[in-house]
Amino acid sequence: MPDDKEITIYDIAKHLNISATTVSRGLKDHPAINKNTRKKIFEAARHLGYRSNTFASSLRSKKTYTIGIIVPRLNSYFMSSVLAGMEDAASRENYNLIISQSLESAEKEVANAHTMYNKRVDGLLVSLAYDTENIHHFEAFFRKGIPVIFFDRVYSHTESTSIVIDNYAAAYDVTKHLIDNGCSRIMHLGGNMLRNVYSERLRGYKQALRDHKINFDEKLVFISKLNEEAGAEAARTILKMTAKQPDGVFAANDTAAVYCMMKLKETGIRIPGDIAFAGFNNDPISKIIEPNLTTVNYSGYDVGEAAVISMINHLNGISNVKTTHTIILRSDLIVRESSLKNKSL
Repeated sequence: MPDDKEITIYDIAKHLNISATTVSRGLKDHPAINKNTRKKIFEAARHLGYRSNTFASSLRSKKTYTIGIIVPRLNSYFMSSVLAGMEDAASRENYNLIISQSLESAEKEVANAHTMYNKRVDGLLVSLAYDTENIHHFEAFFRKGIPVIFFDRVYSHTESTSIVIDNYAAAYDVTKHLIDNGCSRIMHLGGNMLRNVYSERLRGYKQALRDHKINFDEKLVFISKLNEEAGAEAARTILKMTAKQPDGVFAANDTAAVYCMMKLKETGIRIPGDIAFAGFNNDPISKIIEPNLTTVNYSGYDVGEAAVISMINHLNGISNVKTTHTIILRSDLIVRESSLKNKSL
């Protein structure tokens, strides 16, 4: 018959012949307890099979030391980098993470938010799904004073902080780079305009055209989910433009850019000689495709780390998500062979 008795701090105290108060402080790594004594307490706790009662502790402190995370999908290089940054920052501050994915579905995102609320997370970090139209499902958090921080794909709210890069400026720089390399008819592969990342990248693209006296052509904007099939479909669209094919393509992510390039190369299109290419995100795939893809680099790790640090600072009263509405992180244009049209001529 298994022993169902739960080991307590009193059992550890009896085992070591010290007070329960000393054990309690030692388990919390309190500096008032001698280092050697703390070591003996931890060893005894491990030997006896002690488990800390985090549930009871959270009821007393009204904190669970848990942060909820909702991301669009886990199977992307960028998001895995974000989560690595979050994990490192959270572990340094002894916080746990509960991670969920919306699978790019607003309906699934609503369900995830409900679950996080019931799990009593101390705060919530969110990157919105592709088709999320509003954030009503986070109102329960705002009403309860539970901080919500949006990152990458954000939604402006007076009681929340957004962590982003300057997508407008980055897209402007990419488009200008293509123009400087001899492109005058640039196609843009964009995403859902509900999302700030895609609407801002389109805005930057249009402004760069305007500043260089190039007329904007709605027919050169291809909106999709920016996945592999979307990239191939964009290539088929380009091939049908027999009279006026684009001489440059700026894609709002690397996946669409690479699969568009692959499809075009199959038909004999020269890159960058016939069509120059640039993407966004600096995914590993950008360095595998030949020629290597010009892209925008911004660190997912830094985004994740900044999101968790901002959240914990708020929870500790160091900063306030209601007053710091936007944190803008650095991005850089990485120029590779795919966009160097002038050099290839």
